[in-house]
Amino acid sequence: MSQNPPSLRPDLARAMVPDERRSGQPTIGMVSLGCPKALVDSERILTRLRAEGYAISPDYEGADAVIVNTCGFLDSAKAESLSAIGEALQQNGRVIVTGCLGADPQYITGAHPKVLAVTGPHQYEAVLDAVHLAVPPSPNPFVDLLPATGVKLTPRHYSYLKISEGCNHKCKFCIIPDMRGKLVSRPAHAVLREAEKLVEAGVRELLVISQDTSAYGVDRKHDLSPWRGGEVRAHITDLARELGRLGGDAKPWVRLHYVYPYPHVRDLIPLMAEGLVLPYLDIPFQHAHPETLRRMARPAAAARTLDEIAAWRATCPDITLRSTFIVGYPGETEEEFQTLLDWMDEAQLDRVGCFQYENVAGARSNALPDHVPAELKQERFDRFMEKAQAISEAKLQAKVGTTLQVIVDEVDEEGATCRTKADAPEIDGNLFIDEDFDGLSVGDIVTVEVEEAGDYDLWGRLV
Repeated sequence: MSQNPPSLRPDLARAMVPDERRSGQPTIGMVSLGCPKALVDSERILTRLRAEGYAISPDYEGADAVIVNTCGFLDSAKAESLSAIGEALQQNGRVIVTGCLGADPQYITGAHPKVLAVTGPHQYEAVLDAVHLAVPPSPNPFVDLLPATGVKLTPRHYSYLKISEGCNHKCKFCIIPDMRGKLVSRPAHAVLREAEKLVEAGVRELLVISQDTSAYGVDRKHDLSPWRGGEVRAHITDLARELGRLGGDAKPWVRLHYVYPYPHVRDLIPLMAEGLVLPYLDIPFQHAHPETLRRMARPAAAARTLDEIAAWRATCPDITLRSTFIVGYPGETEEEFQTLLDWMDEAQLDRVGCFQYENVAGARSNALPDHVPAELKQERFDRFMEKAQAISEAKLQAKVGTTLQVIVDEVDEEGATCRTKADAPEIDGNLFIDEDFDGLSVGDIVTVEVEEAGDYDLWGRLV
């Protein structure tokens, strides 16, 4: 069992792939870097490859070629991607690159000229073409059958559900719209059909993801799709309600990520109070000072956001709020940073992540004046995380003695690693059970009494 450190970076996550192959089967390795949205892209690529008869290798040595799905959000993530490509070339030698960093192929080939091919994000057909050229398929129709859910890179009991691609925002520090394009939402019935298959296959938790979940369906003008004898609108409120109705008595947890605080978000909160959706909102506030937000080209309404948070908590007192922030943004003064700390005292967010600002090639923020020195960014990061940790510790301590539902992620000889409704996988905390856990299995949802709290994690016993 391991506790989550406070500095987890979702853009540095690596996927684990299943090791299933028959003798002589062409085999492709996969390294999937980046956010959960990139992980879903990797799953789609691997599902297509498995349908064509390829095996998936969990390591470089056993593969005929390796796909590296890259991240290009930050310069540090780009460096991680280049390092992964170099490692794959050294260990295997036959490497195909895709993903966000692939939007700038010269950047990749300049560092690694021996890669077989470079494709950008969502270019599934181009990835398959490159694989076919490097390793011709050899399917066996009697053996190479896929489950309805396709190939998953997450544990069987939870799955990411991507509802749209791209983003219509123009934040100065971000180049995602340049890499992934404008918002393109999936039809509501397509999302719900995928979710239904996942639930039927035993998935207990659906993690809804996109670049901007609140904007889902805007590009489609919230059109209607046929669903279960009626119609459903391509709108996040309608979609969340229908997702919460899947599965009957064994309905899954539905967790919403990357939700911008638009006014209509308040319509989601009653669904959380009703139990259709987990009382959890992942909202990227980024900062609290209006001038900093203006320089970011973000909505500068931090004071009204506090009013919204109060209204959300009035409707659903158990709601968990997660957010990410940037410290050391160009031009950030001590007064602006102190405003952020004061806002944190008022907002009392449950789960908080923080980045030190980095220049990203192509981002408009690079040209802003008054960049903050590295040592000052580090000092502000430390002060911010100290504040966030104190808030987290107090909130978790208040849970001691309460009874909570948890989902089991892992069971070993030391105990069971679980998550509460307030914890998303990989990025939030855990609840550990170290007694009487022998009858637990991964994916179980059980009730526990909280006995002990740390800075980010809880310990409890089965009720």
